[in-house]
Amino acid sequence: MSEHVKCLIIGSGPAGYTAAIYAARANMKPVLYQGTQPGGQLTTTNEVENFPGYPNGVTGPEMMIQLQDQAKRFETDIRDGWVTKVDFSGPVHKVWIHDGKEIHCDAVIISTGASAKYLGLASEQKYLQLGGGVSACAVCDGFFYRNQEVVIVGAGDSACEEAHYLSKLCTKVTMLVRRDEFRASKIMVARVTKTENIEILYNTETEEVLGDGQVVTGVRVKNNLTQVVHDIPATGFFVAIGHQPNTDIFKDYLNMDETGYIKNVPGSTKTNIAGVFVSGDAADHVYRQAITAAGTGCMAALDAERYLAALEG
Repeated sequence: MSEHVKCLIIGSGPAGYTAAIYAARANMKPVLYQGTQPGGQLTTTNEVENFPGYPNGVTGPEMMIQLQDQAKRFETDIRDGWVTKVDFSGPVHKVWIHDGKEIHCDAVIISTGASAKYLGLASEQKYLQLGGGVSACAVCDGFFYRNQEVVIVGAGDSACEEAHYLSKLCTKVTMLVRRDEFRASKIMVARVTKTENIEILYNTETEEVLGDGQVVTGVRVKNNLTQVVHDIPATGFFVAIGHQPNTDIFKDYLNMDETGYIKNVPGSTKTNIAGVFVSGDAADHVYRQAITAAGTGCMAALDAERYLAALEG
């Protein structure tokens, strides 16, 4: 047996919940599936200080609960569970939930987000979970490390950009580059090499994130040519080795770039499939902020509303 849904929202980060608020207020009776990480990436963020309307800041989990409550207030049908398969080949958009339920949708809003890539070290994950000094977003968390020393891992454009951003806040930024050269563009490499308080360690890998059980106190690194190990004092450890958009289940139907971000029609949230819209970090590899995700969630709901209105004639 299949269920018919007017508007299905896949994902429960700022994009998904904002889409739900707008869709519910427009009487689209949205159904939202929370996904495998209810609340999205923000649930791993201790303090959110840059989202407008929170003069004293807010914790990531608290903010997501508030967004969920706001969506519920307008009678969004919020469900546990995640989507395992889709079929966008016909006039009816078909979606399957992990428990085998089949849903037929008039409109679909994809808000599945992206996941930051981490090194996978036990010590890194420990302090990430504790909220004690490991981060994958300098713009989000750099402010907490003002006048402190930090370490950042990565060799691409985003790593250089984040290191340069941190250099304006921190007394010292140590960049760990695994090979003997950057992968970044020449202009970005020039920017970090010319910044006085950025030290670049080539052929260097992270062995362990050091801490006192609560917060990060340093990073143990190894030169992969000489095998020499040494410790770098630091209060923050930033990982900038990329993000992975959570879009695999859509790849047979939606146009994506080479890294898996869904392509939208410029100036809208429309995809190459009529009635399927994308919002948040599943399509955004540039800004990746809660506020921009929320903005595109609003756009997706408005685009879906217009699409449904045209269908109904």
